[in-house]
Amino acid sequence: MLSTVYSGAVYGVDAYCVEIEVNAGHGDPQVVIVGLPDTAVKESKDRVRTAIHNSGFRTHAGRTTINLAPADIKKEGPLFDLPIAIGMLLAQEEVKSSLVDHFVMIGELALSGEVRRVKGVLPIAMRARKEGRRAIIVPSDNAEEAAVVEGLDVYPVRTLRQATDLLAGGNGAAPFTVDARELFGRSAHTHNDFADVKGQEQAKRALEVAVAGGHNLLMIGPPGTGKTMLAKRIASILPEMTLQEALETTKIHSIAGTLPPHCALIVERTFRSPHHTISDAGLLGGGTHPMPGEVSLAHRGVLFLDELPEFHRNVLEVLRQPLEDGTVTISRAAGTVTFPCKFMLVAAMNPCPCGYYTDRKRECRCGERQIQSYRNKISGPLLDRIDIHIEVPSIEYRELASLQPGESSAAVRERVMAARAVQHERFKSQRGMHCNAEMGARELQKFVRLDGDAEGMLKMAIAELNFSARAYDRILKVSRTIADLEGSAAIQAEHISEAVQYRTLDRNLWV
Repeated sequence: MLSTVYSGAVYGVDAYCVEIEVNAGHGDPQVVIVGLPDTAVKESKDRVRTAIHNSGFRTHAGRTTINLAPADIKKEGPLFDLPIAIGMLLAQEEVKSSLVDHFVMIGELALSGEVRRVKGVLPIAMRARKEGRRAIIVPSDNAEEAAVVEGLDVYPVRTLRQATDLLAGGNGAAPFTVDARELFGRSAHTHNDFADVKGQEQAKRALEVAVAGGHNLLMIGPPGTGKTMLAKRIASILPEMTLQEALETTKIHSIAGTLPPHCALIVERTFRSPHHTISDAGLLGGGTHPMPGEVSLAHRGVLFLDELPEFHRNVLEVLRQPLEDGTVTISRAAGTVTFPCKFMLVAAMNPCPCGYYTDRKRECRCGERQIQSYRNKISGPLLDRIDIHIEVPSIEYRELASLQPGESSAAVRERVMAARAVQHERFKSQRGMHCNAEMGARELQKFVRLDGDAEGMLKMAIAELNFSARAYDRILKVSRTIADLEGSAAIQAEHISEAVQYRTLDRNLWV
């Protein structure tokens, strides 16, 4: 007998429907899977037969042929175990159901018949709704993830037997539900606070400007001055995510398998801090079957690269295109996938190999050539794509010993949110644009207005400091953000002056 069940699979950040046809016929007792299955899918026949037997069902004594359509796309992973098992039971008439056409099914089977969690449930659930399916059967550990998709009934199951009872209509199960909007109200900001940071007022101001406009930032200073401490507190002043941003981020983490069990949505912006030994594939994504890398896992959040010159040169260079475009495209023989990666880059570095070139208390042991070689590990084109370069100097004793707390993250965050609200209103007619850092040449002409003094200040800075054209654009974007923080419609000379001060490496202060 022939049966058909429906499942789904992930390709890039999107999903596609998979139709699983099972024919139980005569011949030698074996199971054959066709339709470009990978090794994990081919091995499922042994898992499925054992799970069927241990769940109390009879196994077919003849030849069973399983086709995964469309047949021209490679099928990967163990998520087809559950629908294959259901299809085999329907084909050999161990289970009867008139509801199977309404369901999409995914899940890995243990030999005992238990249903285990899988990757990519959220994009598959979104695709199922788009295709007009009414319900989806998922592992219990993936229930919250699938339930954020509105208009789709989600039925979590723990065992194969529970899934068959559901399809037979005998267990009376109600769909699992979750209120996605309620999750935002329950998110708590438990991050470290800027009030804990002693001194470094200029660095704090630069971080506030960077977050307010979504600008990339590089901190340069001797060891122990608080660069990493400052970076880790950025999360406490980031604006809240929208529902659309949360869905985008959760979808990426679902595909990568980094979503915690029973997590419905990622409602706080991610902070990723990869080690400097990471490969270019680990940073951008890749592999035989491309998976998201760190830049995509940091989508709508922060990517922190500590000890920036210690990263391999080729790893840093591959960042140039994602920083500019907000997407990363990975091409393989089997096809091309594109992952979103709109993130805020925060990096930290020492001024020289020994770290003490600008330290007032310790003597630098590096020669000029060593310092230049160290700086050259970061190319000019990459530096041009980092809007803000700031110095983080050593802290004086009186600042360390002070009992006076600094300004709290909550106070800084209020100003950031006010500036972001101005930008949201500014870009409401610009599709896909959320902050000043995302402006292109056309938006700069439309939204950046300089008064006479500001234009003169910028002209003088460009002439004397020999900025590149890209650095010129960065100064305008940062100036626009500083003006937004001040509540000014026009960019004034002091806004330009502050933005120019945030181009430390361009001003050749380190050699």
